[in-house]
Amino acid sequence: MADLTTLTLTQLRDGFRAGDFSAREIAENFNAAVAAARSLNAYTVETPDDALACADVADAARQSGDLKPLSGIPLGIKDLFATVGVDTTSGSRILGGFKPAYESTVSGKLRDAGAGMLGKLNMDEFAMGSSNETSAYGPVISPWKRSDGGNAALTPGGSSGGSAAAVAAGLAPGVTGTDTGGSIRQPAAFTGITGIKPTYGRCSRWGIVSFASSLDQAGPMSRTVRDCAILLEAMSGFDSKDATSIDAPVPAWEQGLSSDLKGKRVGIPREYRIDGVPGEINALWDQGIAWLKDAGAEVVEISLPHTKYALPTYYIIAPAEASSNLARYDGVRYGLRETPEGGNLDAMYAATRAAGFGAEVKRRIMIGTYVLSAGFYDAYFTKAQRVRALIKRDFAEAFEKCDFILTPTAPSAAFGIGEKMSDPLAMYLNDVFAVPASLAGLPAMSVPGGLDSQGLPLGLHLIGREMDEQGILNAGLAIEERAGFTARPQKWW
Repeated sequence: MADLTTLTLTQLRDGFRAGDFSAREIAENFNAAVAAARSLNAYTVETPDDALACADVADAARQSGDLKPLSGIPLGIKDLFATVGVDTTSGSRILGGFKPAYESTVSGKLRDAGAGMLGKLNMDEFAMGSSNETSAYGPVISPWKRSDGGNAALTPGGSSGGSAAAVAAGLAPGVTGTDTGGSIRQPAAFTGITGIKPTYGRCSRWGIVSFASSLDQAGPMSRTVRDCAILLEAMSGFDSKDATSIDAPVPAWEQGLSSDLKGKRVGIPREYRIDGVPGEINALWDQGIAWLKDAGAEVVEISLPHTKYALPTYYIIAPAEASSNLARYDGVRYGLRETPEGGNLDAMYAATRAAGFGAEVKRRIMIGTYVLSAGFYDAYFTKAQRVRALIKRDFAEAFEKCDFILTPTAPSAAFGIGEKMSDPLAMYLNDVFAVPASLAGLPAMSVPGGLDSQGLPLGLHLIGREMDEQGILNAGLAIEERAGFTARPQKWW
């Protein structure tokens, strides 16, 4: 039998239903691929028995005609999602050995839809990073290599780096990711896959380890736009346990897919032409504009004047919320506990947090605590919230002229492991195109558009109106059909 790991999620679903192969064969193929690719460090925990057990249920359901939307499909779950009885550590030493007694709403919905679990996916610690190098488990290695033959290991992006690497390397047909300031879209672009961050509130945050509560949003990552539409339908929906959850019906996104963009207008923001961005990025952007015009869309120039303030605004708001959310990790209730000899309770707190958090998490906690302090709250945090409102208003005004927006996903292709770790500002700039949509709570997705001169993937970024996931899925499908991106990394692991 052919290698089933080369098929898309849609092909696996349809082939299983047609009887071309069994769900158990699918699970066995992916379990073997995961075991053979441990050098990529994409998974922190492997759960082959779970994948096989769910496959057997799916095979029985096919016989009885009682199939669910994701029957027969095994998925990878980012280590940020609580999974009953399976380590959920958020890539941090401070949560080492934590096995929740509960399931996150999103992973629970995927299970209810029939999906099995291949394992938990590596990630930047507490989702803080753009290269998957801050994980307590070590960096994830991208399955891609530069075409010049260099052996330097490349980053898959972050924080959902394990998720992106798993899909790109054929270690899962689909995965969950989370996006706070670009952590689904940037790694999708770096690894040549598709990823969508839905409207804030579309997917429940209940059972997802919090980083920045007003920004965190779950979303799917997979090979194609259709795959993402299928997964997003299963993941979305109102959850009374999440106060930020949107009480709205889940559209039939897969059924609504169409690459005909006649009558649609695509906005091109002039502020996203940034000095220093490689020419290949802008060339692909221009090509993306041409593809959308070919699909029937009208191109209009728009302005998002507060874009230049998005990164500093994000790096005030996100650390502030993180400093509050991460205060709960104190060594008392769960996870790591360090007890210095002769020390009191305060000494235990300090020792536990010093040993349990990595350098990037400590940096952001300190920044967040500083901007929330009495002397600086109004000067930094309050002002950042006002700028955030202006950024959101920019988008609202832009969408009076257009239906969706096209930009590059990231300012470069994948870079080398260790290349930017000593320069936090250079690392933060990776999210320059992604952060504005996160601050505004808008749906956004990355679709692979081509390869750079070194044979590395580049992505195109679509931003839609609030609650209009269908609009960007359709625009993404139009790009996907015209780009014809089928490149996969050469297997070297």
